[in-house]
Amino acid sequence: MKQAEQPCDRDLVDLGLLSNIYEIWEASGFTYGADRVHRQLRRDGIRVGRKRVERLMAGQGWHGAFLRRGWRGGSTRQDPRHTPAPDLVNRQFTADGPNRLWVADATRIPTGEGVFWLAAVRDVFSRRIVGWKTSDRCDTDLILAALEYGIWSRDVRDGELIHHSDRGSNYTSFRFSQRLQDNGIRPSMGSVGDSYDNALMENFWSTLKIELVYRTSWRTRDEAENAIFEYIDGWYNTRRIQRELGYLSPNEYEAARHAQTEPDNLTPAPTGSR
Repeated sequence: MKQAEQPCDRDLVDLGLLSNIYEIWEASGFTYGADRVHRQLRRDGIRVGRKRVERLMAGQGWHGAFLRRGWRGGSTRQDPRHTPAPDLVNRQFTADGPNRLWVADATRIPTGEGVFWLAAVRDVFSRRIVGWKTSDRCDTDLILAALEYGIWSRDVRDGELIHHSDRGSNYTSFRFSQRLQDNGIRPSMGSVGDSYDNALMENFWSTLKIELVYRTSWRTRDEAENAIFEYIDGWYNTRRIQRELGYLSPNEYEAARHAQTEPDNLTPAPTGSR
């Protein structure tokens, strides 16, 4: 009787690697592709080539989250009675430290109870979401609340911070402009309806929708808000590694800067990354 073929050493190692790979992939909410899985393995002290990780994942049908065709961002309404601020950024989304340049926007989130709005503020230096808020309406109260969250949670110094947005009527409103002025924050605005003028914020919306919104159906708004809270504060800011941050999370990147133990790649990321 023919004996069963015994697995070779490499096959056994691959089985062990598959377990490690799946653990990382699962922890990411099944959103990491081979590149981030490979980098997380290295962070965990497991030395393996990227192509090997890619081969093993492909063999199991495991892949990262990807953008569905037909994705569209939100719409912008400009109020002709308001004078927009000049564009101080000119699509140069770089900053030499935290709280130098923030970008902001709002987007729709669908649920079984209808659509609600999510406003967020992102620090360009570390890609961290520093403030966010939800509401039934996209109005000045909503974007002010997201701004206030950021001001409360960060060390905002008079005259050092630029707040960049589109020219939507809520951002050009007197109340919002006055709040920026009260905190020594300089306003900057791109053009209406041009996603490239606020590309870093559009980039976050794309990531959020690819990794969470389009992969989930929420019955209620409460379910959606809880999931967004967990995604932003429990995953995106704290654990989701980014290539442009030297494969650190936003919080890790800021901690490295604060401790003056900067990673090799501390240069702010180019615009088109996720």
